[in-house]
Amino acid sequence: MEQKFRILLAKPGLDGHDRGVKVIAAALRDAGFEVIYTGLRQTPEQIVNAAVEEDVDAIGVSILSGAHMTLFPAIKELMDEKGLKDVLLFGGGIIADVDAKKLADMGCGRIFGPGTPTPDVVKYLKEALPGKREKEQIF
Repeated sequence: MEQKFRILLAKPGLDGHDRGVKVIAAALRDAGFEVIYTGLRQTPEQIVNAAVEEDVDAIGVSILSGAHMTLFPAIKELMDEKGLKDVLLFGGGIIADVDAKKLADMGCGRIFGPGTPTPDVVKYLKEALPGKREKEQIF
């Protein structure tokens, strides 16, 4: 039996709009991923600590507040410090293409904008994750 990839979804900062991340959580769950949603107003430390505790394959961050150039690098730095170099960091929100390129240059995965069809996110993760880390089935 193949083990499901584990995805942690989070809303860092003060942004209280979580409808989009909940839609993504449901779509990923329906596509066969195991999803952990940490909820609103998470700090980078809380997000990365949860990722360590939950042994996730990817962290998806939703940011609509404009703080993406602060929060993504902080999360990525903490991931590197905690040895999560094989965990994919991706995200969504209102993020300019130029900033998405800068985030990619820092090692972040794809950034999905508002209105992205959920099958696009599912397809991306199914293509990106198998090369990140193969998980063994534990009996």
